Amino acid sequence: MKQIILCYQGEMALKGLNKATFEASLAKAVRFRLRDLGEFKVYKAQSTLYIEPETEDADMDEAFRRVSRVFGIAAMSRAAVCEKDFDAICAAAGEYLADSLRRARTFKVEAKRSDKRFPMKSPEISRELGGYLLSRFPHLKVDVHNPDLTVMVEVRDFAAYVHGDKVPGAGGLPVGTSGRALNMLSGGIDSPVAAWRMARRGLALHHIHFASPPYTSERAKLKVKALAQIVSEWTGSCVLYVVPYTEPQEYIRDHGPAPLFTVLMRRSMLRIAHQIAESIDCQAIVTGESLAQVASQTLRALACTDEVQPLPVLRPLIGMDKSEIVATSRAIGAFETSILPYEDCCTIFTPPHPKTRPTLEEIRAAEEAMPGLAELEKKAAAEVERIRIDWRDEVEYLE
Repeated sequence: MKQIILCYQGEMALKGLNKATFEASLAKAVRFRLRDLGEFKVYKAQSTLYIEPETEDADMDEAFRRVSRVFGIAAMSRAAVCEKDFDAICAAAGEYLADSLRRARTFKVEAKRSDKRFPMKSPEISRELGGYLLSRFPHLKVDVHNPDLTVMVEVRDFAAYVHGDKVPGAGGLPVGTSGRALNMLSGGIDSPVAAWRMARRGLALHHIHFASPPYTSERAKLKVKALAQIVSEWTGSCVLYVVPYTEPQEYIRDHGPAPLFTVLMRRSMLRIAHQIAESIDCQAIVTGESLAQVASQTLRALACTDEVQPLPVLRPLIGMDKSEIVATSRAIGAFETSILPYEDCCTIFTPPHPKTRPTLEEIRAAEEAMPGLAELEKKAAAEVERIRIDWRDEVEYLE
């Protein structure tokens, strides 16, 4: 009995993203994820993507796991394929779902007849198949409201498909359908979550990280690389741009007003990020900032930060509580790496009393008093290190 993966596609009715573009992007992403797992046939029909193994050695378990991380899929299921014949459907359900039916105490059958040429209507399929399964598994009881197991039957154009409960997919839009952005990746909890949330809305992403040796260590950089690797399993391969930021950061520390240090540093980072973003055709910059979480994330501070460069600054976490961010971090597998105790350049030189309500006038005045900063930023951008992150590589875990 052949098995297949059914992927139920998500939102497609969007201005600027038609169904054909959505489906083509989704199929491309799925094929790319499966290319080293054996031979698969990937095709679409009736708002569903079908993934059919064509060789015995195709790794269905790993295929299912990988596809569950492809944005654009609302739900998915592994199914058995059989002829569009009621006796064949009964045999497939009893055999393919035998283990699940033995473990369950209650069940129900849901049928969907897309092929109207099939002689039995959906309620009749559900009723008759339910009766067959009760005769074969007499310990079961029917519960149409809260069953332990839902047996799904879909009679479609190509064949009939039998499967258990659907599993939620990653949702969102296929990566790349909304453009490309540069994500400011620190070593903390927030920025990997911000990257994940924006990729879920269809953005292709690269990352930029600011390192300040000797204040930040090589292991701190490896931690950020590990975070980029974890996120890439959802977002796809990317490039991590590591900016040598020691000289600009020391210059701001030595020549700028201490209460304004963090905002001045964030503006400096955004100027450098803008240079990198333009050079790689990114249309926006993504940050992990959340409103009022720290002194540099007040409305006044954010306004001062945004003013420094023309690209949109996307802040997907802006209205989220820390507990919500942590929950997402855990769900995407980044939390344990994010909390490793290695330095982040955003936390060094932090003033004891940062100003929470800065004005553009005082920020500009402070920058005018630092004429050497622009040249140091230009040098840092020119000396950026490029690290290729391949989503198929193993994560280098640190202790």
